[in-house]
This record gives sequence, structure tokens and C-alpha cells, in this order.
Amino acid sequence: MSASTKKVLGVFGLLMVTCIATSIFSDVFLSSFNIENLMRRTALFGIISIGAAFVIIVGGIDLSIGSVIALVGCLLPWLLTQHGWSPWAAVPFVLGLGLLLGLLHGLLITRLGIQPFIVTLCGLLIYRGLARGITGDQTVGFQGNHPDLRFFGDGGIPITESFALPAPVLVLVAVAVLSIVFLRMTVWGRWMFAIGRSESAARHSGISTSTMTILAYTICAGLSGLGGVLFVLYVGSAQPVDFGSFYELYAIAAAVLGGCSLRGGEGAVIGVIIGAALMQVLRNAITLIDWINDNVEFAVIGVVILAGVMADEVLRRALAARMVRQQRKQA
Repeated sequence: MSASTKKVLGVFGLLMVTCIATSIFSDVFLSSFNIENLMRRTALFGIISIGAAFVIIVGGIDLSIGSVIALVGCLLPWLLTQHGWSPWAAVPFVLGLGLLLGLLHGLLITRLGIQPFIVTLCGLLIYRGLARGITGDQTVGFQGNHPDLRFFGDGGIPITESFALPAPVLVLVAVAVLSIVFLRMTVWGRWMFAIGRSESAARHSGISTSTMTILAYTICAGLSGLGGVLFVLYVGSAQPVDFGSFYELYAIAAAVLGGCSLRGGEGAVIGVIIGAALMQVLRNAITLIDWINDNVEFAVIGVVILAGVMADEVLRRALAARMVRQQRKQA
């Protein structure tokens, strides 16, 4: 069993324990409404977490995810309601904008040699500032229009009289399948893992490391843009000052919990989705359990990220020590 598989099984076990514990302390947790809400939010955050996983796999980081969500999420209703764009024009435009921003990140990192932390931190500030400036720092919404479009965010497919499968879950499934096929069944996916393990070795092997790094950042921002569209369709409105705020932390935490190493070269899409589910169950537990202070949410996120990094370091050292012992036995 690989180290990545062990991480995925570990976080799945933690998810089950958290669900059982929360159901014991809250009668609302297992209600149809709450389960549907959890599935919807897991799907939404799962999509942006898969995007974060791509850049982490190549050894990078993207801190601008929440601001890309804010810019795209504010632009969509702004274009539809205030400028009369049709959905067929507005949706491709904002999704294309997300891809363009990712392409820009990749070019700045690979061509100019700027650190990913700096590039995406600047993006975090710039894109939210643009969202606030374009909208006049005012809340934008759909004003009751475009119900067919909003189905993809807040709609669902009826399963029983009291439960519907949220539409974003279907989008997540499509994104996950495509991502698994790309990462595990194509040469480009294997190249991304190779770059994360050792960029210099990958370069000497003939891999175009710049091209693959640019692609990883483009995918990440593109999925962030898709997430921005779905989030605003779900909520119905967006306030640029805080829409998508700190969402990059949830995405990074889900990726790390799901088996991605911040050193790069490791990751599993299924694990990332489980990590996103765990983050949403934890948030839900904080809200539902009366004796837990709602204000500790970000403290919980910080602890989760720290625990994931610590577990990765402990596992890395254990594997290194085992390899040394095996080499000594062979010698």
C-alpha cells in the first residue's frame, strides 16, 4: 500500500469518526436538509480544492483562489443584470477570465522566475480590489432573474420526496473524473508528479517543466473561476469585500488532508474530495454543536493544516528511515 493511499484511508477514517461524533451531539446533523447542504458545499469546495491540488503537485502554491472566486463571482451577476449580457456570453467570458489569470500566474512564475507565493499573494490583493472597484464595492445579485442558470448552483435532482441530489455534485463528479484521467492516465499527469518530486531531474529528463507548471496554474485558476460561478449561483448574490474570503485556506487544507504533500509530487483526487468533505463536516459541527464557539472556525482550519503537514513530515521521515534500513540489509 502506497503512502498516498494510507493518507487517503486515514483522512476517510477521520471523516467517519467526525460524522459519527457530530451526529451524537446534534440531532440535526443527519437530517435530509443538512446532508443535502453538506453535499452541496463539499462539491463547491471540492472543485476549487482539486484546482489547488494541481499546483501543489508541481510544488507550487496559489493564494489567490478566494480572490479569483470573488472577481468571477461578482462579474457574472454584474454583467447579466447591469449590462444585459446573455448567459451564453457572460458565463464563457468569466470562465475564460479565470483561465487567463492562471495563465498569467504561470508565465510570471516560469518566465520571470518570481516565487509562486509572491505572484499569487499579489493576485489575492489585485483581484479583490478589481472586484470592489468594478462593482463600486456594492452587492451584486441576479434580482430574481435567470432561474435556469441558477439551477447549477442551488438546484437539485429529486431522489426522494425530502431529498434532492445537489446539481454541483454532478459538476464535481465531472471535474474529478477528468482530473483523475489526466493525472493518472496521461503522460502530462505523470510529468506533473515528476516535476513536484524533482524539477531539475524532470528538466534533465526532457520534460518541459515550464509548460506543465503554466498548465497547472491555469487549471487551478480555471477551476477557481468555475467555483466562483457556482458559488454565486448558489448564494444568489455577492459582496466583493468578503465573497470567497479565505476560501484558498479551505482548498489548501483539503488538498493537504487528502494526501497532497506541500513539497510536491504527491496527491490523489479522491483524497482531496474526502479532505474537502472533512473540512465541511468540521464547519458544520462547529455550527450545530452548542458548546463549541462558532468563532474558532479558523483556528480549526489552522490546526488541520498544521496536523496535515506534521503527518506528512513524520511519514516522510519514517519512509526515509525504512529505506536506509533496507539498504543496510542489502549491503
